[in-house]
Amino acid sequence: MRHSEAAPRLTPAVRMGLSIALATGLYGISFGALAVAAGLTVAQAMALSLLMFTGGSQFAFIGVIAGGGGGAAALSAATLLGVRNGVYGMQMQQLFTPRGWRRVVMAQITIDESAATALGQAQPDEQRRGFWTAGVGVFVLWNAFTLLGALLGDALGDPRRFGLDGAAVAAFLGLLWPRLQGREPIALALACGLVTALAIPQVPPGLPILLAAAVGAAWGWLRPAPPAAGEDRAP
Repeated sequence: MRHSEAAPRLTPAVRMGLSIALATGLYGISFGALAVAAGLTVAQAMALSLLMFTGGSQFAFIGVIAGGGGGAAALSAATLLGVRNGVYGMQMQQLFTPRGWRRVVMAQITIDESAATALGQAQPDEQRRGFWTAGVGVFVLWNAFTLLGALLGDALGDPRRFGLDGAAVAAFLGLLWPRLQGREPIALALACGLVTALAIPQVPPGLPILLAAAVGAAWGWLRPAPPAAGEDRAP
């Protein structure tokens, strides 16, 4: 009887949120190790995960620092990649209309994974369960594995001996690839990657990613708007 009462709590949204939290949280090991390899202390790496808490922005930040860029360039790159969370925040505000302390907590854990898990559900209750499971789960595991990676990286020393100097790129691509669905996003990602690769030898650290962001903004500005719902596509 107790089993039947507890079973409904592990709903599809909760299972999805837990699996996403585990898969995403594991990337925190790479971030922690690479953060200390880039010159950050363990405490600074933890501060980034606790306060910034958006994987793409964090990897961009330490990537610029590791490449010799200054704090302003690193922060600019991280901010550009984190702007999307503001869009998610508006969606979650409209979906859940949180108040009080929930609004503050939800703002912190509104990321790709929590928003996608919530929006992938049909029922309001499942949307709420999915959001909180994925958001809190990723936050806890990301920070736990960041600490583990930072401690291990600090003990290992030079990351190039173990191939960790290339892990940031691999981890960033791992976070990015599942979001590339359809020809247009893949084409845009390839175009931005090409611009970044061409710019790296020519401009100071931190600027290549800003140029790639400019390409993405121009793409969005120049592409034709999709037809409105019900609009006839024929001329």
